[in-house]
Amino acid sequence: MWKGRFAILAIVVVSLICGLSMFAVRGASNDQLEVYSWWTGPGEEEGLAAMAKSFEGTNPGVRFVNAAVSGGAGSNAKAILASRLLANDPPDSYQRHAGLELLDDVRSGKVQDLTDLYRRQGWMKVFPKGLIDNLTIDDKIYAVPVNIHRANLLWYLPKTLQDLGLSGPPKTWSEFLQQAEQIKAKGKVALAVGPEWTQKHLLETVLLGELGADKYEKLWEGQISWLSPDVSRALDMYAKVLAVSDVKSAAGDWQPQLDRVVSGSAVYAVMGDWTSSYLEQTKNLRWPTGYSAAASPGSDGVYDFLSDTFTLPTGARRPDLAKQWLIECGSTDGQNLFNPLKGSIPARTDADAGLYKDYLAWALQQWRDPKTRIVGSLAHGVVANNAYNAEIDSALGLFVQDGDQGKFARTADAQYRETQ
Repeated sequence: MWKGRFAILAIVVVSLICGLSMFAVRGASNDQLEVYSWWTGPGEEEGLAAMAKSFEGTNPGVRFVNAAVSGGAGSNAKAILASRLLANDPPDSYQRHAGLELLDDVRSGKVQDLTDLYRRQGWMKVFPKGLIDNLTIDDKIYAVPVNIHRANLLWYLPKTLQDLGLSGPPKTWSEFLQQAEQIKAKGKVALAVGPEWTQKHLLETVLLGELGADKYEKLWEGQISWLSPDVSRALDMYAKVLAVSDVKSAAGDWQPQLDRVVSGSAVYAVMGDWTSSYLEQTKNLRWPTGYSAAASPGSDGVYDFLSDTFTLPTGARRPDLAKQWLIECGSTDGQNLFNPLKGSIPARTDADAGLYKDYLAWALQQWRDPKTRIVGSLAHGVVANNAYNAEIDSALGLFVQDGDQGKFARTADAQYRETQ
């Protein structure tokens, strides 16, 4: 109860501070662009600053106003943004994850259609079809992606596998369970997990690996029921995977989750590829000998993506400048300025591959491979709208605690119909 009250108090305090800063913005010159994001951490902050400098260079006399709000993996920023949108006081552009996270804003008329801008800029030809499909809502596109992250990755230290006598990471979740027995016999935990959102992240990778890309997509489109035999088997596998993890003493966040892999107390962790920057910059490990990754079991050849995007809000004070900012975000130069610093890859397929080294070079090669199948992330806002995602959060929290697979499936199935 107190945790919830402190969270509310924190958002109120941040909102008051943000409100004062926004008052200053509104009282300033019109020759400025206010961009709202949650990029305040190492790498991402520098990447945003690099794009902002480029934007100011191509728009002389215009000042880029960085209205970033830190904390809560974007939750603080989203809470304050919601209050501004409700008050019809939007920034000139704001950040969202690609996909159905933006659906509420689209249907409430908070963002403008950018389909014509896509056509004029030629983005339909340089963004992969799988990305375009997941950006499209009701046959229109409302956001411009600046980067791509991958969710379906299994991280490990090659030395740990060597010490355990394992020839490589598992190709399937069944093979993972077999390895888990050997790992347990050596006194280690097979899989490190973190807080609730990382457990949902793990769920989507198990579903993807067990169902395959086609059925995975059909599940989020309502074409396959959560009560179907295939999904039931996948949920059973998820329960078995959790059973060989450290979920009973889960890490407080994804970085401590990866720390357990680095220390050797756990062998694997499922996490997105922002992990690479953390292991390189904070843990001083080098790809691919110090640390490595593979597609999560059963998902080789599939790219479970998430993307940071920017929008053109309805009622933006400078929509002309906002469009210039979106062009910067979607440009080759903008994406090449941002992504090497952020630790992500460009959404464009024609960006300079020579700028991307080590893990990022491997990721970019797979993203550009025409044979790679692109699907969207559940945990990071692509394939489920906000209401449905929240219902899955609640049901999954209970599933992790009580192991009642049937109750989870019935709830997820019913809530899909309720929240569309």
